[in-house]
Amino acid sequence: MNATTRVPDPGTGACGRPEMALYGIYEISKILAGLGDLREMLSATLSVLSGFLDMNFGLIALLDAAGDPELTVCASGDSFRARGYFDSLPERVVGQIVVTEIPVVVENVSTDTNFAWNTAQWMPAGANFSFCGVPIKDHHRTIGILTIDRPWTVHPSTTLDSDVRFLKMVANLVGPTVRLHRLVARDRDRLLEQQRRTAHELEQRTREGGATPARIIGQSAKLANLLEKLKVVANTDTPVLLRGESGTGKELFAQALHDLSRRRKKPLVKLNCAALPESVLESELFGHERGAFTGALTMRKGRFETADGSTLFLDEIGEISASFQAKLLRVLQKGEFERVGSSRTQRVDVRLITATNRDLEDAVSKGTFRADLYYRIAVVPLSLPPLRDRTGDIAILAEEFLRRFNGDNGTQHTLAPSALAVLESCYFPGNVRELENCIRRTATMAGDARLLDRDFACRNDGCLSSVLWRSAPAKAAPAPVVAPPAPTGADSATADAPAADTGQHAGKAGRDTLIDAMKQSGWIQTRAARKLGLTPRQLGYALRKHNIVVETR
Repeated sequence: MNATTRVPDPGTGACGRPEMALYGIYEISKILAGLGDLREMLSATLSVLSGFLDMNFGLIALLDAAGDPELTVCASGDSFRARGYFDSLPERVVGQIVVTEIPVVVENVSTDTNFAWNTAQWMPAGANFSFCGVPIKDHHRTIGILTIDRPWTVHPSTTLDSDVRFLKMVANLVGPTVRLHRLVARDRDRLLEQQRRTAHELEQRTREGGATPARIIGQSAKLANLLEKLKVVANTDTPVLLRGESGTGKELFAQALHDLSRRRKKPLVKLNCAALPESVLESELFGHERGAFTGALTMRKGRFETADGSTLFLDEIGEISASFQAKLLRVLQKGEFERVGSSRTQRVDVRLITATNRDLEDAVSKGTFRADLYYRIAVVPLSLPPLRDRTGDIAILAEEFLRRFNGDNGTQHTLAPSALAVLESCYFPGNVRELENCIRRTATMAGDARLLDRDFACRNDGCLSSVLWRSAPAKAAPAPVVAPPAPTGADSATADAPAADTGQHAGKAGRDTLIDAMKQSGWIQTRAARKLGLTPRQLGYALRKHNIVVETR
């Protein structure tokens, strides 16, 4: 952002003053219209300004209600230097700019009585400088000052009057920018305070009773804690952001939030933001008028209008473009929008629930997701636990998914204890969705009504999920644990009996898997144990069980 803009020297005649001023205003307006930290934007503005004026030092000082400096900025970004420069300015000069709201121009500070007492603090001895200062206004109130100083007679053709006109135009751009940033900051603080109050209420009421939302299955402590929070949040109209890995059931929890709310008499309206291009997404959310674009044969209401008085669930909110984020922010702030192709403003009362598996905080820091929109949607963030953190629910979920499969297909499948042991040993990077797919695939291909451990794809080296996650990037979740081949001989008689030995988890690694891991690890047991995700004690148990002799090196 801090790039110095090069312009033609006004003394060469390559560019007239009006054209140069217009170009300068254009460059500065691009900076102030962008997203970012206010201090950095103002510093970049002064840096660009220095390329258009023969200035030695430029300063922007924003003042509080008492007239004290709230923010002081110079082109270099050195806050200490900027504050020191402001403190060296005569108080009478600063007060004149603020009170009269008109520019102050001093042609030669060495001969001005206001500067006489402190000229040496900011000007070398014997040097003559000119000073220009203009007010920065928010509506009809001065909120700061913009000042420059420059050598007295470097370019006689460059008059102080033209400098003042240029500075006034820049100040007129800075004022609205400061107002917008202050409004966003106040809005952010208000939303954060609302979030803190809601979190406190959640903590106070987390043990209150109530019915479990339908279709949410499980008894683990993490799920129970999430459901208690969900019941409390459902009673309000506060925006909720559901966060969690893919397959954790974000849409299901959004439905539960709606079903427990006072808006449940109307249906939940849903939309996946990642599935549509921006032009279609705008029409889907805001609707369109007849003839608004090719193919718009009739007027159509958007999802916001359809969800008036109800709840709108926007999945994959982190995938929307920067330009569409601004359009979405308006309807969230004011509750109003226009259909595509219409100038008539529509007002709606919608409770918003959003979901994402992206790191929105990282996106905000990189500037790809608007901070003001983030604070709007993330008033109450709820994190959905992955299936690996609620292993006690795997058996319950598996039985439910198998019941649904039987109902859909007229079958009578059941799960043997050995089958449940296989499921509980898996990592399931795809979470609940992957578990359901695993159950349906196994039930479809099984030869008997009773599903055994040998019926699962992972017992036959056919687990597609294992292949998928093994080839995933390093940042992705670890590959699923693969269960051993079906037992043979005497072992098959006890295939349905749950393991009771303390090394039961290690026994799930097959003989060939153990030998391959030991060979790749140079027959070092600790290294092989890490590769298999076992402890050295568990690995030793597995080696003894399969009668594998450890080679010595």
